[in-house]
Amino acid sequence: MKTVPIGKTALYGLLLMMFAAVTQAWAGSLPAYDLELHNGELKPRELHVKAGERFKINLHNTGNTPVEFESRSLRQEKVMGPGVESFVVIHPLKPGEYDFFDEFHLPGAQGLVIAE
Repeated sequence: MKTVPIGKTALYGLLLMMFAAVTQAWAGSLPAYDLELHNGELKPRELHVKAGERFKINLHNTGNTPVEFESRSLRQEKVMGPGVESFVVIHPLKPGEYDFFDEFHLPGAQGLVIAE
């Protein structure tokens, strides 16, 4: 059997694709909550989640300006251009309230994750 050498760039690309597939499968099995960011407006302003459970927030920038989902208490930050969709995975939370905001549209674009 003859082996075909693979270049470093191709190997790195293959490893990156495998990592992305595993990460997406892992995140896909988590409870998910949708958050729409639209030119400084957040819908919904409150996300009620189960305390002690890892989850993801699906972020949808439906506006025509960039947004920055940020939360110091959740230790998350994500910048997205207009029309972009993404997600953040949140570690299990203790019961309580955790703030988040769109840093590009302050002071109005603020919300809460409420872990119950």
